[in-house]
Amino acid sequence: MLINFLEDTDGSRCTLTFEEADQWIRATWTGHVDAIEAMRGADNYLMKAGPFHCPFLLNDNVGLHGSWFDSVEWLERAWLPYALQLGLRYVAHVVQADRGHDILSLTFPEPVVGEIELQIFHHVQEAEEWLRSCQQSIGWPVRLGVNSKTPPR
Repeated sequence: MLINFLEDTDGSRCTLTFEEADQWIRATWTGHVDAIEAMRGADNYLMKAGPFHCPFLLNDNVGLHGSWFDSVEWLERAWLPYALQLGLRYVAHVVQADRGHDILSLTFPEPVVGEIELQIFHHVQEAEEWLRSCQQSIGWPVRLGVNSKTPPR
């Protein structure tokens, strides 16, 4: 289900979808996204994905080209507290294909576990498998949708 679609004048975009069959939100980034677009897309997640109260995010950067957003500090300080309030707990981050890395994979080469679990992947299929294993580990319900409750931590 399409949640939102942000497109820049150069054709780069961020598409947010709620993957009903998989019960997670997918942010798909394509093109060359500059820092302002990245912040817009991240803020868009907070504004548009919030009603889903979904603890699972697949952040797909495979289609990005060129340099990637480099403000881990902004993500940690400004974005993450709000994402946690919305119920986000598991992030599968897939790096862009043309570089094989980005600032998150360089900053967090090992999985991050705490209030949020962040895992870095090079292939979308591996990210999907990891999210499914996270769902199984917490006994995530099969069918949820808009206005669903976040599972206990």
